[in-house]
Amino acid sequence: MSSDRLGPLQATTVDCDRGRVDRTPQLIARDSADYVYVGLQRSGHAHVDQDSRSAELRSGDVAVYDTTRPYTLHFPQRFRMQVVLVPRSLPPQSEGDLQRVTATALHHDDGLGQAVLPFLRSVADHAPDIVPTAGERLAANAVDLVGTLLAERLGRDTQDTPGGSLALLLRIKAFIDRHLADPDLTLAFIAREHRISVRYLHKLFESESTTAARWIQRRRLDACRGELSRRSPVTPTVAAVARRWGFTNAAHFSRAFRAAYGTSPSEWRAGSEG
Repeated sequence: MSSDRLGPLQATTVDCDRGRVDRTPQLIARDSADYVYVGLQRSGHAHVDQDSRSAELRSGDVAVYDTTRPYTLHFPQRFRMQVVLVPRSLPPQSEGDLQRVTATALHHDDGLGQAVLPFLRSVADHAPDIVPTAGERLAANAVDLVGTLLAERLGRDTQDTPGGSLALLLRIKAFIDRHLADPDLTLAFIAREHRISVRYLHKLFESESTTAARWIQRRRLDACRGELSRRSPVTPTVAAVARRWGFTNAAHFSRAFRAAYGTSPSEWRAGSEG
């Protein structure tokens, strides 16, 4: 069991044999901890019971539970779980709202889960290596996303809640990565697929100090650079690599690559091979 601070949050990782955790009224009376626990199941599975509900978590799933009321965690086999401890004062939901969403599972393949859970997992994985100043910023994002998860469980419009824009931005970034190779990946297509306007799409990327178009280009360049760095029995041409990642104009690709990395694609490949 290991724990690390991330601003006002705590990230705890538990690797353990099968077992059971009971937070009883007697323990609550002795310990006034007031947290929302966000449990990320990494391996094995668990049953989370609170507020007359029970959630079964498989690997990749998440559920929240509250330290101010009794709960039970049951692990029937060896497991690994990461728990993000969020002070109860930080999420915007009321006490009554929170009681409605404890011990309900968000699955890793749900629409929102695909966008939010990788971020929370990454924060928990890298918490030991994050410097305090960056930790404060990441903690603020994590709290926003927890608020978004709770809003989603309550059936509310997540775009109208704190963190809703961040969750949507993460979802759009994941969508872009899945479609990088498509030369027809346009801002209009992205906006239409997410039921927003192109103008709102631009607004979402303002927080990244870039534009959506530049973000797409940089992700494509990163993919090309990675492929050009790899050794393989069959070496594709630079032009073929560029086309594979959505660049239709070889000259434009070469100029963009040099502007981003200070060298041409061919020079980068030669240096990687050396």
